[in-house]
Amino acid sequence: MRIFVAHSSAYDFKNELYIPLRQSKLNKEHVIILPQENGKEVITKDIIKACDVVVAEVSYASTGQGIELGWADIFCIPILCIYKKGGKYSSSLMKLTHTFVSYDNAEDLIIKIGQELTKSQ
Repeated sequence: MRIFVAHSSAYDFKNELYIPLRQSKLNKEHVIILPQENGKEVITKDIIKACDVVVAEVSYASTGQGIELGWADIFCIPILCIYKKGGKYSSSLMKLTHTFVSYDNAEDLIIKIGQELTKSQ
């Protein structure tokens, strides 16, 4: 499965999201696309179009992420929204998906993404 990971740039996504994903079994089982992994901005529209699912970390508001999720919706790519427990996500996201999962920490994040991916296969 090809997974695009969308997120805000307003937090430490490399340590809180990228490293846990790369060190997880999910990284061995799927192709995970982390758009800012190499420190460069990439044009994500065509990348998203070629993916099977978009996992969106929505704990932090982001205009750029909103655009990416809009593209996923237009291309009929399923969207899984994940957010840190106690966080608040934008209610407008409910127009794009009904799949919202909260997590406690990096380990819980990986477990819950894995569970949701298994449901969608």
